[in-house]
Amino acid sequence: MASAAGSSGGNASLADPLLASAKKLVGAKGKYWEAADKEARRAAKESGGEDGRPLLFRTYKVKGALLHPYRALIFIRLIAVLLFFVWRVKHNKSDIMWFWTMSVVGDVWFGFSWLLNQLPKFNPVKTIPDIAALRRQYDLPDGTSSLPGIDVFVTTADPIDEPILYTMNCVLSILASDYPVDRCACYLSDDSGALIQYEALVETAKFATLWVPFCRKHCIEPRAPESYFELEAPLYTGRAPEEFTDDHTSVRREYAEYKEHLESLSSAISKRSDVYNSMKTDQDDVKATWMANGTQWPGTWIDTTETHRKGHHAGIVKVVLDHPTRGHNLGSQACTHSLNFTNIDERIPMLVYIARGKNPSYDHNKKAGALNAQLRASGLLSNAQFIINFDCDHYINNSQALRAAICFMLDQREGDNTAFVQFPQRFDNVDPSDRYGNHNRVFFDGTMLALNGLQGPSYLGTGCMFRRIALYGIDPPHCREDNIVVDANRFGSSILFQDSISKAINQERSTIPPTLSETFLTEMETVVSASHDKETGWGKGVGYIYEIATEDIVTGFRIHGQGWRSMYCTMERDAFCGIAPINLTERLHQIVRWSGGSLEMFFSRNNPLIGGGRLQTLQRVSYLNMTVYPATSLFILLYSLSPVMWLIPDEVYIQRPFTKYVVYLLVIILMIHIIGWLEIKWAGITWLDYWRNEQFFMIGSTSAYPAAVLHMVVNLLTKKGIHFRVTSKQTAADTNDKFADLYDMRWVPMLIPTAVVLICNVSAIGVAMGKTIVYMGAWTIAQKTHAALGLLFNVWIMVLLYPFALAVMGRWAKRPVILVVLLPVAFVIVCLVYITVHILLGGLVAF
Repeated sequence: MASAAGSSGGNASLADPLLASAKKLVGAKGKYWEAADKEARRAAKESGGEDGRPLLFRTYKVKGALLHPYRALIFIRLIAVLLFFVWRVKHNKSDIMWFWTMSVVGDVWFGFSWLLNQLPKFNPVKTIPDIAALRRQYDLPDGTSSLPGIDVFVTTADPIDEPILYTMNCVLSILASDYPVDRCACYLSDDSGALIQYEALVETAKFATLWVPFCRKHCIEPRAPESYFELEAPLYTGRAPEEFTDDHTSVRREYAEYKEHLESLSSAISKRSDVYNSMKTDQDDVKATWMANGTQWPGTWIDTTETHRKGHHAGIVKVVLDHPTRGHNLGSQACTHSLNFTNIDERIPMLVYIARGKNPSYDHNKKAGALNAQLRASGLLSNAQFIINFDCDHYINNSQALRAAICFMLDQREGDNTAFVQFPQRFDNVDPSDRYGNHNRVFFDGTMLALNGLQGPSYLGTGCMFRRIALYGIDPPHCREDNIVVDANRFGSSILFQDSISKAINQERSTIPPTLSETFLTEMETVVSASHDKETGWGKGVGYIYEIATEDIVTGFRIHGQGWRSMYCTMERDAFCGIAPINLTERLHQIVRWSGGSLEMFFSRNNPLIGGGRLQTLQRVSYLNMTVYPATSLFILLYSLSPVMWLIPDEVYIQRPFTKYVVYLLVIILMIHIIGWLEIKWAGITWLDYWRNEQFFMIGSTSAYPAAVLHMVVNLLTKKGIHFRVTSKQTAADTNDKFADLYDMRWVPMLIPTAVVLICNVSAIGVAMGKTIVYMGAWTIAQKTHAALGLLFNVWIMVLLYPFALAVMGRWAKRPVILVVLLPVAFVIVCLVYITVHILLGGLVAF
């Protein structure tokens, strides 16, 4: 992973080329953009700011030299598509009319789907935070800050599928982030309710007493130790280069010991529990799981019982690190070291463990339920004005990221009406060729910048900062009622929590949370109980939305529908990084959940056609596109299977005249890619990013998307939603190969259609070669032309399915040249089989 921070000061020879490379990259991305806020900045400078607040971010638009041709091409293609439809209907001649009808319906849907995707891209806008201006305004001369509070949520569901080391690195990066310590709190939600997660968090708090001041002293980037120590030659930007080498060696050694402690936790808990259980005086067979302080763990036990198992246990809230003004409460357990931290702030943000209560009688509502439990618990404890959430496999890659998001929230222009700030998702475990399009830069760097020019990007599930009251379902200031009623029917029965909502609405700030009395801790456990949000507004108009597999898109839709806007924050150094599933099957399972949730949204009360009263028109179009795109796969699958017609002895044409039909089709497809080429320019992505997006969409359209459509049909008939399956972050057993998962082929039923499409097209090309040999003397020039045009379609599908073919090869795919050899061999074999069968059948007829 490339880095822009952290090594010894003597690496000038290394630093210069890296900095040059970075400047070149930024320049390449920026040459198609120009400032769009010059007038606003001039006015703000002359007036000194309307309300005393400076402009905290810069806005850029695509230069007219690129934007105008881009818009013109979209309009020209729209006209071309309409003329194509008219031509097809006027020449309604086909050898198979039912297939012609299906293809016309498919083409109409393709055109409609393309329009839904393209219209919101008319005005891309890039917004860059001005962190220097934020510091000038809110960092005080005495070293304190007047910045608002931030509550950081981390969610994890399973310590096996989501390894503990990933989760703890996420927490460490948050604790070490560059934000005022007394105004930041971290909440870990553990949906497994396992003691090992809690004790791992305690171990993490101990190590953080060393890691956090080390990061501050030496300006470490990134501040997740696992990622940082993987860097081969990180640049050093700290203030004590003479001490760095010794400090680095010491911290690295302590980190290795910390990892050993994490790995030994499972056996330590098991042994401890066996000892305590052997000391019991009663004769029952129940084997409890015991904490280090000699009390029974209230969550999931190793030897499960009815009320101590995954899916049925009490709610748990434990403050691992208290607010820094009261000390970190670790005592002698803090990490001992000999490092010199003179003039370095050694305080650590507050750290809280939450395992919401679960009961089989209640729906747990997956990730949305966990986030809402964190929202209520944090409302009682810290009640920060802003909230940012992370999946446990992500970490803060840029220590300035929290400040960057705050820039948009406090800006004098649209700050008060901004509900959330979304960051692009980046991944550092993806194979260099990005075989399965995990980086998805067409979406993160293209589509999201386009939505930034409308009402704002959609919520993408992680790396997103929210305004707390927007999550509570409160309207934006420009359309908010004066007297807002906070009642139990909407927010739940907790009086203390209702009071915290009123304080949040009135922006009453308190930097020090309440005293952690037994009564207060009991109240916190109450608001995370399994039944607390039942028969209330939670999951409907309050908090993260329930009953849909993808809580992110629908939650963003609900907030946009109230009139709030959102912003998209891009930084020179990526704000966050995470882990993506590089195994094809795991990647497709992820896609099934996302696309299935999108379809569920379309068939819910949050349908973009009827919901969201204050949505802008093009914003509504973008949400409609997000909810119906999986249906496109049905027509793609139909077209992909059409090469079986090569197996029919006679010539079969879907449309006559066939040559004109194919030429029209090629022109329309070519125009899509010309528009895509212009998008590549302003989005700052590469042709490989674009091409991987095309390939994976094809693979998904023959596997995951049809599976999601099938799930939706079952859902409509049986009322059973999309099954939530945690994407496994575990890697294959081969520890010597970082990308071992890439070559592990795990067959599942949804891959069958893709395999059938691949076999059909290989067979079609082989049969076409056989027909060419058999009928070489009998075919006319027109027939040969038609055959060549038909083969062009087959070859195109084969190229799009190339990553799937590599997946089928398993470890042989490490040498892609093998596939280049195997495919022609397969074509020749099919060709020879066809010729042989043709000769045999001809002999039988003659006989």
